[in-house]
Amino acid sequence: MSGLRVIPTWRHGRERLYVCLTDGRNIAWYDREGGRVNLIGEDRRADVLEALDPFITGPVTVGPPPPPTPAELARLALHPDDDLAPNRPGEALQIALDRDPGHAHRLRADPRRRALLAEQAVGEALDRLDGAGWHALHSLPLPGGDRVHHLVIGPGGLFAVHTVYARRLRVLIADPMVTLGRAEPTPLLRRVRAAADRASYALTAEVRPVLALVGPTGRRTVTAEPREVRILEDTDLGGLARLGGVLKPADVEALHAMARDRNTWSRV
Repeated sequence: MSGLRVIPTWRHGRERLYVCLTDGRNIAWYDREGGRVNLIGEDRRADVLEALDPFITGPVTVGPPPPPTPAELARLALHPDDDLAPNRPGEALQIALDRDPGHAHRLRADPRRRALLAEQAVGEALDRLDGAGWHALHSLPLPGGDRVHHLVIGPGGLFAVHTVYARRLRVLIADPMVTLGRAEPTPLLRRVRAAADRASYALTAEVRPVLALVGPTGRRTVTAEPREVRILEDTDLGGLARLGGVLKPADVEALHAMARDRNTWSRV
């Protein structure tokens, strides 16, 4: 017996099987999707392959880890305080509610809590795209106090997703105005386009705007198709995974590395 353990993990939507010594140190990992066994050292090669034998499917390449890509080097050089990838959906709203929860006995529900529920629902839907070669970032801060609710990067391009809570509300869209239920109409589509334009400037790449409606009644009226803006419900966001032909995997990783850096957004 080699005494090696095989521990499955998930990294960026891809399964990796790590081969560990009894003291917990990694000496190799198997990337099932890439069909590659990466050896940190050659001295335990036979033992590693024996331990992984029950898990290997199909032909594999065995050798030292490939050199890091420019995107990986940029990620490794990023200070943790500047890394936006760990942001939760609705991160800014969650922080604001933690600092000021508001009155416990108010007549109307705090609109921030509804907005947070909406961003969490959309964020969860977008995070599920990760296994299809997409990356989702949440609550990206912009100068002036505004933010990009969600940024999605994948084979189909880049999308800035603005989330709106519309539970059981009728939605009327008359570009640029959006009316939710009996509320006053607001020029929301201008804000959606402006966030996408600022993201395009920051990333020097086309970012397309999306308005995500969470839980509308189904009575959605659009007087004219909005210019450039996709209107989707939270249950339809998985359809983005079917888009492709715009970005290569290396471009996706490079743009993701740039977008997760807080400094990228400081001058837009």
